[in-house]
Amino acid sequence: MKKRTLKKNRHELLLNLLDENPLLTDEELASKLQVSVQTIRLDRLALGLPELKERAMRLASQALNGLNPASQEVVGELLFSEPGSEALSRLVTDESMKLSRYNMVRGHFIFAQANSLAVATAEAADAITASAKVDFVSPVLPGETLIARALVERKDGKKSWVNVRTKVEQREVFRGRFLVIGLEDPESFNKSLHKLEQ
Repeated sequence: MKKRTLKKNRHELLLNLLDENPLLTDEELASKLQVSVQTIRLDRLALGLPELKERAMRLASQALNGLNPASQEVVGELLFSEPGSEALSRLVTDESMKLSRYNMVRGHFIFAQANSLAVATAEAADAITASAKVDFVSPVLPGETLIARALVERKDGKKSWVNVRTKVEQREVFRGRFLVIGLEDPESFNKSLHKLEQ
């Protein structure tokens, strides 16, 4: 009975981990759950969970459905997008993104991924960021992979309040709250902007 309970708990943890980050490898899952890679493969088989390659392809396919123009401007790789609800992206950092004197990724790359993902959740054809409150929680090293998840907290007409959390594996490195405003007619927005400049 105890063995069955342990397996059930492990299956729940496995599902939670893949819900948080569908791009975890079998090796990473095995390490997190402190079991062998073979056990993870058997668990995936028992739960009907696809391999990493298939999970990535499904995410990419979902991301390509119903894209708004902002979704095509996401910094990093858009993995999933459901306008008005949530979005997920991945950014693999490299040496070109680090500060010249320190071995850490510049904040503007981390912000750009989060900001562009927040804008991609807008249901409008075009959207802009009106305001943002952000925290850089932990340094990011070149070569680390950033997984950003944007969730729409609430909506009011053209306005959306979007929370973005960025992680490296299970370590949170960034969090932000963005106010995104949908633009229905870019031409009328440009005219309004022109009047303000005069």
